[in-house]
Amino acid sequence: MAQIFISLGSNINKEHYMQSALKALKTHFKNIEHSSVFESEAVGFAGNNFYNSVVGAKTDKPLAEVCALLKKIERDNGRTPNDKKFSPRTLDLDLLFYDDVICDSPAQLPRDEITKNAFVLQPLSEVAPGFYHPVAKQTIAQLWNAYNNPQQKLWKVEFSNP
Repeated sequence: MAQIFISLGSNINKEHYMQSALKALKTHFKNIEHSSVFESEAVGFAGNNFYNSVVGAKTDKPLAEVCALLKKIERDNGRTPNDKKFSPRTLDLDLLFYDDVICDSPAQLPRDEITKNAFVLQPLSEVAPGFYHPVAKQTIAQLWNAYNNPQQKLWKVEFSNP
């Protein structure tokens, strides 16, 4: 069984799409652990605030199948392949880690934004503080403790898990 971590984000009808994503993920993966949900300002473009969180789970699915499944869940929730990187979105699901795999295809692993964005690193530090980042050569807790970008502000929000 592989240990995976997935970031969830939405800035359109946020509560609805985050709950929809969690329901879908729970049907496909075992032992789901969900972080707190954080709200943050959009990064890279002017837009509505985002809800962000991270899910940890175990899977026996191969890496390519996990990536395809995440894209399908996004599409099922109104995401289109033409959505630009820095634009509003109903749902954004990014595979952050698949065990300690390092690769660029079918996804960039570990995902580069882990160490750059508080809205990924802080919720990841809740569900995977002891997980070892195979490129940064530190645990997630160490990375979060050393993180310093005062321009990225986020705050916990009340969220009802489905």
